[in-house]
Amino acid sequence: MSSEPIRVVVTGAAGQIAYSLLYMVAKGDVFGPEQPLILHLLDIPPMMGVLEGVVMELADCALPLLVSVVPTADPAVAFKDVDAAFLVGAMPRKQGMERKDLLSANVKIFKVQGEALDKHAKKDVKVLVVGNPANTNALVCSHYAPSIPKQNFTAMTRLDQNRAQAQIAARLGVGITKVKNIIIWGNHSATQVPDARNASVEVNGVTKSVPEAVANDEFLKQEFLETVQKRGAAVIAARKMSSAMSAAKAASDHMRDWFAGTRDGEYVSMGVISDGSYGAPKDIVFSFPVQIKNRQWTIVPGLQVDEFARGKLDITAKELLEEKEEAMAVCAAD
Repeated sequence: MSSEPIRVVVTGAAGQIAYSLLYMVAKGDVFGPEQPLILHLLDIPPMMGVLEGVVMELADCALPLLVSVVPTADPAVAFKDVDAAFLVGAMPRKQGMERKDLLSANVKIFKVQGEALDKHAKKDVKVLVVGNPANTNALVCSHYAPSIPKQNFTAMTRLDQNRAQAQIAARLGVGITKVKNIIIWGNHSATQVPDARNASVEVNGVTKSVPEAVANDEFLKQEFLETVQKRGAAVIAARKMSSAMSAAKAASDHMRDWFAGTRDGEYVSMGVISDGSYGAPKDIVFSFPVQIKNRQWTIVPGLQVDEFARGKLDITAKELLEEKEEAMAVCAAD
């Protein structure tokens, strides 16, 4: 085992997603089977009793890599010296809630967390925002942590990527690992653009492009797109609760790839600060295909974006710009 434990914070630690995520992190799925860690668990004061139960369960898992657990309601304690942050806790959208009400409630949460990261976390901390609206929450959090590079704040679109990969694998009757390089563009919302045009699949030992293998353009433009966009709602309708296990797995995948890197010739989707690539507006958090080396991501250049995808990209970009404006207005009025 490498000697020094790393510190990892999970917010919303008494909630549904964290309940699945904490086990994955603590048993070594994310930072590797040799890396000891100290878990910092942040939640709001009314949840401290529930959090105590989670701490008991983590102890009862008897996990070799888990050095200690720090449960707290104090952001200063939660973010102290952390190497990685899973920002899971956010204000969920309640029935009848306008998007701007949701944004203003979340700006308050992510302002506090951004300021705490700025003051207390390591400067090379890797931050993954899971709580929705994830892209704009990541932007707000970064805004309040000016001493940490903007590249270190990411939003999760890996769940959408995993969903899309699973849909294509099921459609073609192949194992999940046979499908590579599916892209999610834009916002983690119903405007996101799942894109299989640049993806490849291995069928009966032969690698071909997904469009060639599927041989049904209408399916890729309609059913595939809509199934992925609406999958979260479908899970809620069936389970009467939002996706928690799959969201936790996606958060684990996202952070693992950020720390371990992507394989040669493969890329993953992450919401990252836009530099204007693929015509996306600059300075919003937009999901792009990225490759990762030495814990630094770079946007994959030169991929084909056809006219159909271009139109969809513009819609998701417009939504993100509107969210940014609303959120920044809340920040300014603060």
